[in-house]
This record gives sequence, C-alpha cells and structure tokens, in this order.
Amino acid sequence: MPPGGEPDPAADELQSLSFASSDRSRSRSASTVSTATTTSTTTTTTTTPPRLGAVALSDIRFLKRLGAGDIGSVYLAEVRGAATALVAAKVMDRKELEGRNKEGRARTEREILEAVDHPFLPRLFGVAEGDRWSCLLTEFCPGGDLHVLRQRQPHRRFSESAVRFYAAEVVAALEYVHMVDIVYRDLKPENVLVRADGHIMLTDFDLSLKCDPTAPTPAHVISDPIALAGGHSSSSSSSSCIIPSCIVPAVSCFQLFPGRGRHRRRRWRGRKKPSSGGGGNGGSSFPSGGLELEFVAEPVELRSMSFVGTHEYLAPEIVSGEGHGSSVDWWTLGVFVFELLYGVTPFKGHDNEMTLANIVARALEFPREPPVSAAAKDLVTSLLAKDPARRLGATVGAAVIKRHPFFSGVNWALLRCATPPYVPPPFSVATATAANAAAANADMSDDDDSCPGTPVEYY
Repeated sequence: MPPGGEPDPAADELQSLSFASSDRSRSRSASTVSTATTTSTTTTTTTTPPRLGAVALSDIRFLKRLGAGDIGSVYLAEVRGAATALVAAKVMDRKELEGRNKEGRARTEREILEAVDHPFLPRLFGVAEGDRWSCLLTEFCPGGDLHVLRQRQPHRRFSESAVRFYAAEVVAALEYVHMVDIVYRDLKPENVLVRADGHIMLTDFDLSLKCDPTAPTPAHVISDPIALAGGHSSSSSSSSCIIPSCIVPAVSCFQLFPGRGRHRRRRWRGRKKPSSGGGGNGGSSFPSGGLELEFVAEPVELRSMSFVGTHEYLAPEIVSGEGHGSSVDWWTLGVFVFELLYGVTPFKGHDNEMTLANIVARALEFPREPPVSAAAKDLVTSLLAKDPARRLGATVGAAVIKRHPFFSGVNWALLRCATPPYVPPPFSVATATAANAAAANADMSDDDDSCPGTPVEYY
C-alpha cells in the first residue's frame, strides 16, 4: 500500500471506531484519512503525551495514514484525554496476522517497545486492543524518515557532516538495543525518523531478535585481564557470566560460538610497557598511563538462522544462510552510511536475485562522486567486511566504532546537545498531508535508486 493518497477501506472501518462520533468530528476525520483534502491548517505543537496504558479504540481519532509496513499501517492520531498531543498509531489486523503467521512478530515488537528506554528509541504511550485491531501508540515524528528527507537534498544525498550526525545517533541506539539483548536487523533510512527537535528515532522492531537473559544456559568463564596482566590467576580473578538464550518469532534456532558468550567484558587497551630494573612484574604489559578498562555489554556472539531484512541491506551471512548475530546490525550501518553519502546502496543489482549475489560475491566499490573523506570510506569498508568475524564491531560492538576517525569530534556523552542538520518546521495536519502526497510521487519516480521498502522474511 502506498503511504498516502489512495482510499483505504481499513481506515474507513477504523474511523467508525473513533471518538467524538458527532457528524462534525466524523466529517473532519474522514476528510483527513485518505485524501489530500483537509479542513484545518492550524499549526499543532507536537507535545509529548502521558503514559496512557490500555486505551479503547473508541478513544482514538485516526487523522491520516502516515505509512504502511509488512504487519500494519501507521496513522497520525489523537487520543481522548491526552490534550492536544499527537501520536503515531501502528494498527495491525489480528486476523490477518494470524493467517500469515505473523503474531509472533507483533508480540515481539510490543515487548521491545515496553522494555526500551532511550532518547533515540520509541516510547510506547499506550496499547489499544479490539476484536480485530491491535494498536500501538508511540511518539509521532513530524520530520518524517531519512529516506524521504534524503530525496529532498541536493543530488539526493546528505553532506558528510549530516551523515556523521545521523550515523552517530544510530550507533548510540544500536549500542543500547544490543545491551538489552536485542538485535535490530532492519536498519534502513525508512526506519530512522526525525523528531520535532531534529534528533532521530529508530523505529519498526517487528523483525528484531529478542533475547531472554533470564533463561538458564551454560556459563562461560572469562579471564580477568587485570589478573592476566599481573601474571597470576586465582578464583577471584575471573568472572563467570550466564549467556542468555534467545527467542526468535516462529523459529528457535539460536546457537553459540564454541567457548564464547555474551558478557560484560573489561577490555584493556595499550602498548606493552618495557620492564624496568628487574622489578617483580618485569613481564607486565600495563600501559605507561595505567590500565584502561572498557566495558562492553553487547550480545556479539549470539546466532540466528532466520532470513530477515530488506534485500539491499541484507548481510552476506544472512544471504548465505550461515547464521548471524548482532554483527548484522553493523553491516546494515555500513550500507546505511553509504546510502546517505552517495544516494544509492552499494550492492544494488537489476533485480533482487542479482542484488543478493552482489552482496555475497562483489567487491565494494565507491562512486567517483561526490568526493568523500578517506575516514568515511574506511568506516564503510570496515563495516562492510563480508566475513562477520572481521567486521568492525563484531568483537566489542559499538565501542570500537565510536573510536573510528570518522566520528572524531563527536561528543558521545552529549549527543542530545548537538545541533541537528535539519529541524522540521512547526507541524500542521494540512501541511503534512500535502508533503505526504509529494513524497509518494517522488518514491514512484523511475530514477530512484533507493532500496525497496518491503522486507523479506524466509525461514
């Protein structure tokens, strides 16, 4: 379904459930759901609604459709009792999900949204359940997504400074979801939204891999680097960590790398210090500046055999069926950065089959235009290593990516204080409707080399 413009029978049925069933309110709602005609051009301040908990479908007014995905459609909506706050309502047809065996994906997304708490991730304000419809209410982002925003840039690509801003916030978001035992698996510009303040929100978690850290699994003992550096070991100088088992919608195919597991690790970086005067620790390799500890808490060694994602963003290990872990998110980050810089994805073929073949076998090549810094190319090259074990971020996650020269100058602790490259104008329903229609026309242009929006999911 296109993101806007065409009549939507489901939207008409949802409208019949909306609150304020007077003729006046019904007329207003009907005029904003499926057509470009609107009755108001009043500018709306996008305030944050309170936590709503369980909400009746009759308490929701669906204003207009924002987009559609594989398991549901997203609407701009108002909720009774939430003042003038607008929300994004993801509406799913429960019978359709059951018929397509997609209930697990919808359940996973809801569980993830209920669990996460991060400035670059959605906040779940409420849930509405009916006999047919299931609805998740999250924050509305008036800036749209980076796919549409890229189309509006000169030559349909972002400046390198803008790419650095968006990529840094995506890295921070991915680092967090990995730390809470989630592998995202669906990074692409369409799933990175721009909030009212210009910062990003990563969305659409129905393809994500949710791990259960409480399930009993074998423990692995990880040597303490402090003890190793000191040249001795004891029972107190090592730590054991429980590896979480993982749950995949419709499949249960997780396996672990031999002898390794998810753990909070202290990694020591530094050059070996020359021994001095025959001291007791002459073989010590402490750096001259003292021991530098780095805490990493990402499930970098968990594996799944699922085939999920969008064709142009699929990692080689997914295409070849070798199984994958959180390293696939760093591959998709490489494709994401490449597309923002160049306006195209790196392995696109003339059809999906050729695209998948290119991902597995074709070497990475950079277009001659536009000029891109060596640091940016090195980051992309390191992220798009076809061997997942050699991919940047594969062993210690986001920590090593954040130290890459491309992100030099980024203050990771104060990302929310950075000035965004784009801040959306004050929002109005009428303006958004017109912009939506224009974006739909742009998406259908023949010279659009962006990746298809429909994800694939083969088991």
